[in-house]
Amino acid sequence: MMTEPLGVILAGGQSSRMGGGDKCLLPLGQGTLLSHVIERLRPQVGGMALNANGDPARFSDFGLPVVGDTIAGFAGPLAGVLAGLDWAAARGATQVVTVAADTPFFPADLVSCLQAGTGASGLAMAATPDPARGLSRHPTFALWPVSLRDDLRAALSGGLRKVVLWTDRHGCATVPFPVAAFDPFFNVNTPDDMARARDILAGAGA
Repeated sequence: MMTEPLGVILAGGQSSRMGGGDKCLLPLGQGTLLSHVIERLRPQVGGMALNANGDPARFSDFGLPVVGDTIAGFAGPLAGVLAGLDWAAARGATQVVTVAADTPFFPADLVSCLQAGTGASGLAMAATPDPARGLSRHPTFALWPVSLRDDLRAALSGGLRKVVLWTDRHGCATVPFPVAAFDPFFNVNTPDDMARARDILAGAGA
């Protein structure tokens, strides 16, 4: 049994605000959004896979296994989580950490902090301070126990789509991360966001 968590990069979104297509393949610095995410996650996990739908050949340059959703239709991030949990289970892993493919500056200690802050259920989700809500949770940045995959499959088959509805049901812990010059979970949704990401990369040493 593998004790080190495996990483799953969630790239199954429809990227509607970027005009569709795979926004994670857009250029950022000397690479792409996806290459920055891979570089940041690789030292933190025992192996990685990419959750994406459609022809996996378009990601062949990255050298990662590509796992597609097994739930019919566009079921959102939880479908990608389930695909990652099934992939990890086949490799004897007990935990998966998910990250979003459009968030290139997430913390370099994401995995260790999630593991340290996990609750009794084994679930933990990242959050950052929010002036209005106290803490803003980031549902695609979480630690997931493989043992809950059948429960998640049943929930998705029953029509559940909202991540926090399922994670709250299982007592998911919230793990706060600090915000300095920018929110480390800043994600690229629009062309303006991409411009900001280039500015952050150039000026913040991220």
